[in-house]
Amino acid sequence: MEKKPTSNETEPLTSKKDVSDCNEGEDCKENRLLVRNPKSALRLVEDGNKVRPSQGDKGEAAQISNGYSGVQSSVPCNGMGEVEDAQCTAPAAPTTTTTTTSATCGAEGQQQLMELEDRETWSKKIDFLLSVIGYAVDLGNVWRFPYICYQNGGGAFLIPYTIMAIFGGIPLFYMELALGQYHRNGCISIWRKICPIFKGIGFAICIIDLYVASYYNTIMAWAFYYLVSSFTAELPWTSCTNAWNTGNCTNYFSKDNVSWSLHSISPAEEFYTRQVLQVHRSNGLDDLGGISWQLTLCLLLIFTIVYFSIWKGVKTSGKVVWVTATFPYIILFILLVRGATLPGAWRGVLYYLKPDWQKLLATEVWVDAAAQIFFSLGPGFGVLLAYASYNKFHNNCYQDALVTSTVNCVTSFVSGFVIFTVLGYMAEMRNEDVSEVAKDTGPSLLFITYAEAIANMPASTFFAIIFFLMLLTLGLDSTFAGLEGVITGVLDEFPHVWSKRREFFVLGLTIICFLGSLATLTFGGAYVVKLFEEYATGPAVLTVVFLEAVAVAWFYGITQFCNDVKEMLGFTPGWYWRICWVAISPIFLLRILKSITPETATEIPFGDIRMNAV
Repeated sequence: MEKKPTSNETEPLTSKKDVSDCNEGEDCKENRLLVRNPKSALRLVEDGNKVRPSQGDKGEAAQISNGYSGVQSSVPCNGMGEVEDAQCTAPAAPTTTTTTTSATCGAEGQQQLMELEDRETWSKKIDFLLSVIGYAVDLGNVWRFPYICYQNGGGAFLIPYTIMAIFGGIPLFYMELALGQYHRNGCISIWRKICPIFKGIGFAICIIDLYVASYYNTIMAWAFYYLVSSFTAELPWTSCTNAWNTGNCTNYFSKDNVSWSLHSISPAEEFYTRQVLQVHRSNGLDDLGGISWQLTLCLLLIFTIVYFSIWKGVKTSGKVVWVTATFPYIILFILLVRGATLPGAWRGVLYYLKPDWQKLLATEVWVDAAAQIFFSLGPGFGVLLAYASYNKFHNNCYQDALVTSTVNCVTSFVSGFVIFTVLGYMAEMRNEDVSEVAKDTGPSLLFITYAEAIANMPASTFFAIIFFLMLLTLGLDSTFAGLEGVITGVLDEFPHVWSKRREFFVLGLTIICFLGSLATLTFGGAYVVKLFEEYATGPAVLTVVFLEAVAVAWFYGITQFCNDVKEMLGFTPGWYWRICWVAISPIFLLRILKSITPETATEIPFGDIRMNAV
């Protein structure tokens, strides 16, 4: 026998009772659900089959229909005057799909109300844009793109790079911004609204962000050490008369006629390996040695800056990025002008852009282009979800995605000119081919090759200071973003614990990251950094983003996702975006995963990592 609803049970949201009978300053029951007066941020009105905030409140309140079709019931969940511990549901109006969603009660219902009322937003739109640009443009843009470009066909590499950006990187970038802005949640709790079975993705993202912060900031500690060392009349990596130099040190920039031999080592390389890293005091990953107290102090100061930049939320970090996101562009322009005036600069530019069309026939080139655009734009770290969740509901995230991704790609391309004009100058001074000078990759390209070139320019102290300041600001933006991804995810998942204790949570998080960095501060810390960078971050993040793309396009549903975008922006994504989200982007990620995950990764000896660590 069908049970008839009693007076204590909630009625459907589609009931047509008048909602205007509430007294100002009071809450009233409408359709047996809690409704606030028109001046409240949670006044609900009916719009078709959806329950949503009133038009005037959309800038402050998230959509109720974002995975939930109602708010906490004003009557007990069991209809008997008692609140049960387990979750229960009230009848709800159908959403745009054929399924019905439920209003939760108890702690989760309170969490929804807190989410709607207390969610902060960016002070200005430009704060959000600068934060996203600062996150996307990092140290990898300065050293990784130029190296990948000249290694894979020079100017010809721009073709696969552009294609992969259009069909892979930008669609994923846009997808994460839209998800974060619509659901207004971090990387963990957002999966309650999309597909709860994939909630482990959020926890995986937090773990990845934590260990990335543990080694990424160590590279900034190296840059900070160089910055402090630059405040001298003569830069310490210009001579071979220091305590850390060996007999193989060869200063070929000196006025004496010094020949460069097979065993020659530049003073810049010895400063980097023997003074900064002190890697000669370690035997490898199996014997890291002691901790460098100089690097420990540098890292401690960096984490102090990070803490006071993000401890209050995006309203604080949004102001800091006005400096950290814009300063690198000023320095890049200065260095570009200076590099273009150096003798031999044209050789580097020619080597950088000279197209090798035969390279386009190699599969590896296309895979490298895909990997570069993906890691450059940076979906999968929870940062885009977190930053977009603080946007207003009707913010044009589509336009934001196009603008920020374009700025990122152009920055990578321009950085190539900054690096290769100097490499051409180095080749001219050494009387070698540019390929011999440019064989260094990774951090050594910045801390050895570029640092050495700067040291032998006029006004070397000035250029050294601004260059390493640029590296610091590039790294700080990415650190702010990575930690904000974790902070937003945890605070949204456990608001009843941490929502009023953000400062303490951020302090604990930075302490954990600092303690986790201790292994990278040892004499063999460069090996640990290399191990994480090569074997831990890439495959893990790619797997996370692949699962994320599949969950959104195939489980949540591409139609539902596009309806969400239309509700925010007023237009539905076209077929191009749909095809990319459903098929092209997942295939794109699978192909990269297959190429960068070595089948014999566990068989690679530590010695190989040692040899390439610096």
